Amino acid sequence: MEKGFGFRFHPTDEELVTHYLSQKALDGDFSAQAIGEVDLNRVEPWDLLGKATFGKNEWDTKYPTGLRTIRATDACCWKATGKDKEIYREKILVGVELQNSM
Repeated sequence: MEKGFGFRFHPTDEELVTHYLSQKALDGDFSAQAIGEVDLNRVEPWDLLGKATFGKNEWDTKYPTGLRTIRATDACCWKATGKDKEIYREKILVGVELQNSM
């Protein structure tokens, strides 16, 4: 997808959660042209740049409750690192940014 000359996309964490992620959660067909989608559970980190696509994104879960996601790819797995960052909108918690690495 081609964006105009000089196009910049620099939303805050709060804007990403409230304007994009929440819309995607409510409508699985919602697509923001400036944000590509890729299934991080299916792609190795070194292949991410070439694999970003637009379309439906589904989370695979380890347990029927859906509380934990599968964090493994064929070659390795995602590991929680660092401290999670809470995201607020007008003093209301709207999301948590998880720090992960392979």
